[in-house]
Amino acid sequence: MVSAPAPAPHLRATNALRVTTRLLDDPGQLIPLLDPHHPLLWMRRREGMAGIGEALRLEFAGPTRIRDAAAAWQQVVASAEVDDGVGLPGTGLTAFGAFTFSPSSSISSVLIVPEVIVGRHEGRAWITRVSRLDDDTLQPADAAAAPHAVADRAAAAHPLNPHAAPHAVAFGDEYRLSLLPGSMPPAAYREAVRDAVTRIRRGDLEKVVLARDLEGRLPLESDLRRALMELALGYPECWTYAVDGLIGSSPETLVRVRQGEVSARVLAGTISRGPDAAADHERAITLAANPKDQDEHAFAVQSVLEALAPHSPNLVTSELPFTLKLPNLWHLATDIAGTLGDGSTALDLVAALHPTAAVAGTPTADAMALIDELEPFDRGRYAGPVGWVGADGDGEWAIALRGAQVSDTGAITAYAGCGIVAESDPERELAESTMKLRPITEALG
Repeated sequence: MVSAPAPAPHLRATNALRVTTRLLDDPGQLIPLLDPHHPLLWMRRREGMAGIGEALRLEFAGPTRIRDAAAAWQQVVASAEVDDGVGLPGTGLTAFGAFTFSPSSSISSVLIVPEVIVGRHEGRAWITRVSRLDDDTLQPADAAAAPHAVADRAAAAHPLNPHAAPHAVAFGDEYRLSLLPGSMPPAAYREAVRDAVTRIRRGDLEKVVLARDLEGRLPLESDLRRALMELALGYPECWTYAVDGLIGSSPETLVRVRQGEVSARVLAGTISRGPDAAADHERAITLAANPKDQDEHAFAVQSVLEALAPHSPNLVTSELPFTLKLPNLWHLATDIAGTLGDGSTALDLVAALHPTAAVAGTPTADAMALIDELEPFDRGRYAGPVGWVGADGDGEWAIALRGAQVSDTGAITAYAGCGIVAESDPERELAESTMKLRPITEALG
């Protein structure tokens, strides 16, 4: 699922696509429709898209990888024949994408157009079928039959009942996986945090996000849909994603573009949930009043505002961050919204935003250099943008957090990072990273 990076592609005429979207009876849950070993998914609160197969795959690398992807996507759009009879977010020509955190990563960044997409938005469902224009194997009769074939597959995998019990879905053999410390064990992580705090206190930078990793190996032919279902059920308010072996449930919206409007949700500052209602409420108050977390959050918000300001003249944010409750954590959060003034696409804004201070630090260049120095691994697509883009440039992108990368051999690496500022304590940051790893370790364990 992870391949070596490739230069920006030169699109050939044979990459031209034929795309047809039609309404579909409610297919029930989306996850059972996925390929067990190569899932493509974007979902929150049961709404989103499930992709099957690959009609087109584009790979990118280097410092211009996201801008190259934006340009390549415009070429794909210009050469495609699209018949979208539905007109909802995600219908018509749509690509799933995942980009590396670092421009020097040895892993490729990808845009993938599935052969089939089944989606749901605000109670309406659709199916999109994609083929090459030079491929005569999909005749009009086949396209008309496709919705029924996918619906039949959904019925076989799961009852056409959105409230049916999850255990009714058959996801292959059971597996339980324990992830163990990888290249950055706990002692090394504490030492890296101490080193970063020393650099910050002497004025080298203001904030850096340091990550650690866990490693394991899935049994051969393991069904990744099992982990995705656990994530979707356990974290319904997060974006549950799967792109090219990258799986997880992210709480952080990097950017959403829809009909000329842009929005983002910034998360920085974290505390664990309390064991009861009173203690939980007290934890939220503690987080909101903590100067360390407030400083960390302010850096992250400012970096997003500075990146979006050239594209939107009327950005609006809440005066104070709010506390966002997840099943295992409280986060400090700020929502940002505005109107696009320059016709930018979702990919254009992803290129402008990444990496934010929430996943890199402040100043960005200094933080990225320190990450390269202190982290003994390639983050790959962890903390990079993951999401989708449509033919009109609209799309939704999250930051690839609370997840893991799975290779074709079943090797799996999970990551979690914490924002380090002058007041950071190594033991507390290690504990916070453990909490952030819980979604993926519990989904696999």
